[in-house]
Amino acid sequence: MNWDDTTGTSAEERPVGPAADRLVGPVADREDQAVEAALRPKDLGEFIGQEKVREQLDLVLRAARARGATADHVLLSGAPGLGKTTLSMIIAAEMGAPIRITSGPAIQHAGDLAAILSSLQEGEVLFLDEIHRMSRPAEEMLYMAMEDFRVDVIVGKGPGATAIPLELPPFTLVGATTRAGLLPPPLRDRFGFTAHMEFYEPTELERVVHRSAGLLDVEIDPDGAAEIAGRSRGTPRIANRLLRRVRDYAQVKADGLITQEIAAAALAVYEVDARGLDRLDRAVLEALLKLFGGGPVGLSTLAVAVGEERETVEEVAEPFLVREGLLARTPRGRIATPAAWAHLGLTPPRSSAAGNGQQDLFGA
Repeated sequence: MNWDDTTGTSAEERPVGPAADRLVGPVADREDQAVEAALRPKDLGEFIGQEKVREQLDLVLRAARARGATADHVLLSGAPGLGKTTLSMIIAAEMGAPIRITSGPAIQHAGDLAAILSSLQEGEVLFLDEIHRMSRPAEEMLYMAMEDFRVDVIVGKGPGATAIPLELPPFTLVGATTRAGLLPPPLRDRFGFTAHMEFYEPTELERVVHRSAGLLDVEIDPDGAAEIAGRSRGTPRIANRLLRRVRDYAQVKADGLITQEIAAAALAVYEVDARGLDRLDRAVLEALLKLFGGGPVGLSTLAVAVGEERETVEEVAEPFLVREGLLARTPRGRIATPAAWAHLGLTPPRSSAAGNGQQDLFGA
């Protein structure tokens, strides 16, 4: 495996700000990166979940091996922590090829990309994480590299500049993105295989927890694995992180065996409730319900009420609350759903659906 010097890591962007210390945050920190390297499956047979993606990708790779050719370029999209980096490594392993890892933010100039492409070996896999954040000049160079395995290197400046064509060995580009909608159509169309990674079902996460527990030499019973899986927001990375924290609790407070009771008690200490909400999530819901009667309320007003920045509420807390059906975004502002009232054990007032109309002035 090769690691590109421009990044030094294969994971998504490191978290910063309020998202950095969230136990249920989907972005990997340095501890996650170290543990994930040991827990990653080595082939498609070991990979848990994403059944359709695995089946389709297996056909693509088998056909390429049968032809003795490099695999088609692959685009993987989906939320952080679902296994995009792991699948890229599996693709390289299945093809018996080395892998080069870099990221879109690290490629700021076309020359950065040209240096990487010109050093690739035949059949090598280039994993480009957060591909939607690559600079436009590099993106345009990538078009030709993907299609014709050639790049034009510009030598000189102004009227005297000369384009020197540079032939590239056949390679496989694996692009990963958390925001597929930001990819321009010309780039998206050059991928021979595209796949969207879905959130995991609890039963799949139970299998992930059991597998990780075995690799970490942690004793866990089925009910304990189910408890951790149910609080993991459909994300294997979060499941593995919660498993490590519960392991610590079980070693200190119990005999090391993770049961349902031990898992629930441990995650209560870390303020992760039965539905996977943490302190910030509950603070947003409690402010929306108790202070504003369930809404509608503007985002800026809601952020002030919980003592966070507007961007923190919108980008860190809201996506999961909306996905869980606890909060809705409307033209008039944020509103709580009946499920939110039920989750916090509160009774909605009769007028909660109407709102008072004045909170809209603070921004939707």
